[in-house]
Amino acid sequence: MHTGVVAPLDRADIDTDQIIPKQFLKSVDRDGYGDFLFHDWRKEEGGSTNPEFVLNKEPYRGASILLAGRNFGCGSSREHAAWALRDFGFRAILAPSFADIFRENADQNGLAALSLEEDVVRELLARAYSEAPLSLTVDLEERTIADSDALLASFEIDDFRQMCLLEGLDRIGLTLRQAEAISSFEQQRWPNRSEVPPKSF
Repeated sequence: MHTGVVAPLDRADIDTDQIIPKQFLKSVDRDGYGDFLFHDWRKEEGGSTNPEFVLNKEPYRGASILLAGRNFGCGSSREHAAWALRDFGFRAILAPSFADIFRENADQNGLAALSLEEDVVRELLARAYSEAPLSLTVDLEERTIADSDALLASFEIDDFRQMCLLEGLDRIGLTLRQAEAISSFEQQRWPNRSEVPPKSF
C-alpha cells in the first residue's frame, strides 16, 4: 500500500523521449536520472525552471503518484524512462492505458503502472487540479484506489505482476529464488564441474 500526493499531467501519448530525453542516456546506473525527468518540459531554453510545468509548482512538489493520459510510455523501449520516474520519487503511474514495453520496464523497477477507466482518470485529474495537494492511497493487495474518505476505483492486475510488485522482484530476483534448485540440477547434470559447458556470453 502506498499513500502519496498526486501530480496531474493531463497529456496523452507521452513518449519515453519526453520522459527522459535521449541526450541523458549516458549511464547504465539506474540512479541520477530523476534530475532529467521531463527535462524539456521542466526547463526553459537556457536551463531556467519552467514555472508553468506541473512538477515545478508547489502543491505537487514531492508527489509520488503521477496521473496521466492514455498511451503513457509509448515510443522507444528505453528502460531509463522507468528509472527516471522512480528516481524522481514516483511509486505509481495511473493512466487509462500504457505502452506494453513501458509497463514491463516499470514492473521490473518496482514502479506500479496501473490502468484505470478513462472517466475515472478524468475525474481524478479534475480533483488533482482543484484540490491540490490531493492525496490518494494505492493498495496493490486490494487492487483499489482511495482517498481519505472513500474508495474511488478498482483496477485489474494479473496475479504475477501483483506478486512481483508487492515483493519487489524483477526477473533476476525471481531466478535467484530458484538458486538452490538450479545448483542441485547442475550438480546432478554435471557431477564433475569440469564438464559444465562454458557460458556462451
